[in-house]
Amino acid sequence: MYNYLPPNRNGLHHKGHLIKVTGEGELAIQPDTASVKLGVITENKELITAQQQNSVEVTKVINALRGLGIPNNQLQTFDYRIESDYDFDQGKQIFRGYKITHLLQVKIEDLPLVGKVVDTAVQNGVNYVSNVQFTAKNKDTFYQQALVLALNNAIEKAKTIAETLNVTLIPTPSLVVEGGSSVQPFSHPSETFVKGVSTTQFEPGQILVKAAISAEFHYHTAY
Repeated sequence: MYNYLPPNRNGLHHKGHLIKVTGEGELAIQPDTASVKLGVITENKELITAQQQNSVEVTKVINALRGLGIPNNQLQTFDYRIESDYDFDQGKQIFRGYKITHLLQVKIEDLPLVGKVVDTAVQNGVNYVSNVQFTAKNKDTFYQQALVLALNNAIEKAKTIAETLNVTLIPTPSLVVEGGSSVQPFSHPSETFVKGVSTTQFEPGQILVKAAISAEFHYHTAY
């Protein structure tokens, strides 16, 4: 942010000679990275048995994903939960067993591989898939470009207003305030998969990167 109040021809400041505008910039870019959460949910009346079953299934999934070329640093545990399950009969809780949920977050840089990653995971024990999300590595670079578009948009608006009022615009804004950024990744909804059922093809789509500013311009009238 910077402040500058330009003088008029007599060296005086005209605070009232002010145009305030907002500017917006938007870029549609192709994603180059994907992430997906893969879950193994295991239920059993015995807690230790449920944990052991879950551990075996998760290990099998991890090994299968490594076999596809997913490196260890792109595989991490996102969530691990142990819950008690109950049925309800005439208002009474009846213990049903334990549910173990182990969620893995997988980062994928080879986008055509996304569908195969999900298929392979499901075939090896995954029964829950969540947040298939496509994004871009260099979001900051694209945001800077959107910010330039937003500023140019504000300048063009100020010029239009000044021309309509028949006044002379001082083209350098006296104040610029960044309004914030917005990156809208392309996401697929959460789904629960039955083991052995193949997924549909995941389409990366496009990501919208948005920037917004507000700006103030001074102008002077003819004397």
